[in-house]
Amino acid sequence: EGGVDEIGDSVSTCNGDVDVVNDPSTYLALRAGPTGEDVQVLYSYEVRWESSEVQWADRWDVYLIGSPDDDIHYFAIVNSLMIVLFLMGAVATIMIRTLRKDIAGYNEMQAIEDAQEETGWKLVHGDVFRPPTFSPMTLSVAVGTGIQIGVCFFAVLLCALLKLVNPMKKGQALSSIVFLYVLSGTVSGYCSARLFKFCDGTAWKRNTIATAVSFPGLVVVMFTVLNIFLSFVNAATAVSF
Repeated sequence: EGGVDEIGDSVSTCNGDVDVVNDPSTYLALRAGPTGEDVQVLYSYEVRWESSEVQWADRWDVYLIGSPDDDIHYFAIVNSLMIVLFLMGAVATIMIRTLRKDIAGYNEMQAIEDAQEETGWKLVHGDVFRPPTFSPMTLSVAVGTGIQIGVCFFAVLLCALLKLVNPMKKGQALSSIVFLYVLSGTVSGYCSARLFKFCDGTAWKRNTIATAVSFPGLVVVMFTVLNIFLSFVNAATAVSF
């Protein structure tokens, strides 16, 4: 049994000469006092500091430096690459066997009348390079935003491989992601404008603004909606405005 001593600045259960017994039969119910007042619950803890010769900058080396089981990870990567190569070979074999007849016909000498007519898979090029009839703006914005996210993703991975970004420092990593995302906006704007011009679009100002604010706006809207629900349930993770 412990409590506050006469001076009132320490708890007897924190002293080393007291053995604390965890017995469920001695638990006290947290209910109001005899006159209805709240029960005063006293919490305490003990901290012991130990000196270490390891520098603060090297504390995460135990997690960042390779462990003895790294060979297992390399084996998994090689296994995945082999599976991808096998699937690519299977798809290529199927495509070659399917198109062999057409390819053989194109390679043979044909009459002028037959050469003027396109048959088989060569007719696909007319559909592939045909501008969309419905909302080319949406297509160009989606392509530009996807390219921006992809460039930012690979740039962050490259910085992590070159050890320019410490993944254990969440603030630094997040700032790097935002900075690289803003820089990759030039690639996004060029690709989106190029595709929009290919689709014979004329509202290039609207295309530029939509490409710049589409993904950040979507993130802000999702964050706001989720934060509203969190505020309704009084969650600690809700952001107050």
